Amino acid sequence: MEIPEDFPKTLPEFEARFGTEQQCRDFLVKVRWPDGFVCPKCNGRDTWVNCRGLFECKCGHQTSATAGTVFHGTHKPLQLWFKVMFLMVASKSGISAVTIMRLMGFSYSTAWTWLHKLRKAMVRPDRPKLTGKVEVDESYIGGVKPGSHGRGTTNPIAACAVERLDEATEPGEPPARVPPTVLGRVRLDVIEDTTQVSLTTFTCDNVEAGSTVMTDGLSGYAEVSEVGFRHEPHIIGDPENAAELLPAVHRIFALAKRWLLGTHQGAVSEQHLPAYLHEFEFRFNRRLSSSRAKLFHRLLEIAVAIAPTTYDGIVGRRPAPELT
Repeated sequence: MEIPEDFPKTLPEFEARFGTEQQCRDFLVKVRWPDGFVCPKCNGRDTWVNCRGLFECKCGHQTSATAGTVFHGTHKPLQLWFKVMFLMVASKSGISAVTIMRLMGFSYSTAWTWLHKLRKAMVRPDRPKLTGKVEVDESYIGGVKPGSHGRGTTNPIAACAVERLDEATEPGEPPARVPPTVLGRVRLDVIEDTTQVSLTTFTCDNVEAGSTVMTDGLSGYAEVSEVGFRHEPHIIGDPENAAELLPAVHRIFALAKRWLLGTHQGAVSEQHLPAYLHEFEFRFNRRLSSSRAKLFHRLLEIAVAIAPTTYDGIVGRRPAPELT
């Protein structure tokens, strides 16, 4: 769905545009069904809105505008959801659950859960893979624990892939330093270890086959050339030169770690680290957007297209068995 030219760009404009529950609901319906409501059961269009405010189809199926979306089962007004979404994406460095709690008057649990539901909506299910020249590397998140050394540390390991948009270099020639303006899209995720299986899987999941993959000399990348990629390993003799040989991924890791320490005070558990990294991806990949409010529009488009989740699902808690 194309973003309207008159879409609000500032918070006052946003509040004026979505100042009532009906305005929010109407916009949600327009984003979810741009060509008109379609019954999720029979795909019929012979529908109407009944006295309960639900869409009802001639087949008898009833559904709400929020059913099956990130907002599924919510007891809070859409106005509050829209406001939190805008606050989350409008700030260049994001927003913490503590800040949402204070601004919106929520409990910490509600603020934390909402932000995690929205982080899930920051990953498009059909997003295209990275292409062209792509740097791939891995790094530890959260610093090195006392007594841990090198790649044997137990800290979470994040893998990163970044498109390089600078001019091509000859094979074997060290790439020039990359200014942030020529970095392309980025992918970040937590991996189990630095074995060939983990690193090759991450690369295949995030980079288009046939692309040039630039890595350091770690043996874990040895299979990359065997699964459809042109591999350009750069042997790093002095660790202090790593940022010169693979400048793109080092810049991304530096920005991501600074964001985790700044906005979230480093209080991110290993279990939920992937969600935070995906939030960083979403914001970084749209850093050149002409308006931060457009990020709200994109977030809403994904939020109505993915399956809902619950607090128990987010924390990995199994639902209680039904009594029989």
